[in-house]
Amino acid sequence: MFTRKLAEFAIETPSSAVPDEAIVAAGHGVIDTLGCALAGAVEPVAEIAARWALENGGRGGVTVWGHNTETSATDAAFANAIAAHALDFDDSHPSARGHASASVVPTVIAAGQAAGANGRDVLAAYAIGIEVAGKMGRGFGFGLLGGGWHPTAAVGVIASTCAAARLSGLNAEQLQRALGVAGSEVSGLVRNFGTMTKPYHAGHCARAGITASWLGGAGITSDPNILEGDGGVFDSYHANGEALEELAADLGTKWEILVPGNFVKNWPCCYSNHRSIGAMAKLLEEHDISADEVEEVTVSFLPGGDTALVSREPKTGLEGKFSIEYVIAAMLLRDPLTLPTFTDPMVMRAEAQALIPKVKRVIIPAEGKFAGMVGYNIVEVKTSRGTFERREDITPGNPELWPMTDDGRKSKFLDCARLALGEEGARQAFDICCRIAGLGDIGELA
Repeated sequence: MFTRKLAEFAIETPSSAVPDEAIVAAGHGVIDTLGCALAGAVEPVAEIAARWALENGGRGGVTVWGHNTETSATDAAFANAIAAHALDFDDSHPSARGHASASVVPTVIAAGQAAGANGRDVLAAYAIGIEVAGKMGRGFGFGLLGGGWHPTAAVGVIASTCAAARLSGLNAEQLQRALGVAGSEVSGLVRNFGTMTKPYHAGHCARAGITASWLGGAGITSDPNILEGDGGVFDSYHANGEALEELAADLGTKWEILVPGNFVKNWPCCYSNHRSIGAMAKLLEEHDISADEVEEVTVSFLPGGDTALVSREPKTGLEGKFSIEYVIAAMLLRDPLTLPTFTDPMVMRAEAQALIPKVKRVIIPAEGKFAGMVGYNIVEVKTSRGTFERREDITPGNPELWPMTDDGRKSKFLDCARLALGEEGARQAFDICCRIAGLGDIGELA
């Protein structure tokens, strides 16, 4: 059965069996996620989560990143995962259909710090968590997002549970019980995109994963095959993806953290914007288009490709992250699409609000459903001197076709981390991240 196979894989795969190239990719994932979390730590939603951990959290010596706060592993993972996803700048994974790292990285660092785990074991647990997330996402297919569920939340709670259980020393049977608990925690509504509750979804996954792991180890009972069959997780959430038997056989073969790998964001907004950003950037460069000559911009999506872009008339920075209309308007104003772009005053500037109605969406007739990292987009700009068009098939951040460079990875981390740690602290943190695989205790990083 799939639940049992997942539990056995997560617990019984030795760290030495995780390929070195997967460990390297996991290290890159930690750098990106931790950087995003440190930038996110100063956001209002992360401040609220950190205050929760300070005022209501349990005892323990686990660090809330970017704050002078230590709490229990569950509450630290909760606050850190919210910070990681607060800016929507964290990586995404095509198979997982969302932001798996935002919950799994805070989970493995919190659980690893609590257990005194070394860096290699933490990276192996993260790679295994991404493997589980990828298989879960492939099993769900696009039925999950189409039904209004947030894949990051649905996939993340299962992946986080597996990763936490591994670092906490559970056996496969105990993890199977923990997964029964985690199955009842699958949740997260797309309706909450553009609000503080979206990053809460990642926090919920991390906290629920560590909690479920503890309960499984303590002997809680649950359905042992919670994922499969009538009334199981896949059935209840209208999965229309790949066969579970094939996914189980595929565990630990190509490794999801390598193929297709994490897609790393260049811009801090929803990934469903990014192919269109890539196309628009090339049009602006090639044709030197100015905002005052634009009559209309049409952005074409395959069916489902704009599901996550819930804001057509954004009024806040958060809403702007989920609005192709605002993103295109900002680009026409020659905005570099950095963190300050997605603040309330920037979204509400008169020039941007005047351009937003000129941006139209069109759905391209096609069979099937698509998403931010799957498919293609077409951007057409109608101006007073002619119409310019570009189709973009490659998603920026694709590790094979449009990768983040080493220099880009370092620059992104430092730009993010200095918001919480200052310049010198950011550089020290980056140095430790680069040698995480050799750390004797992950607490040195935390």
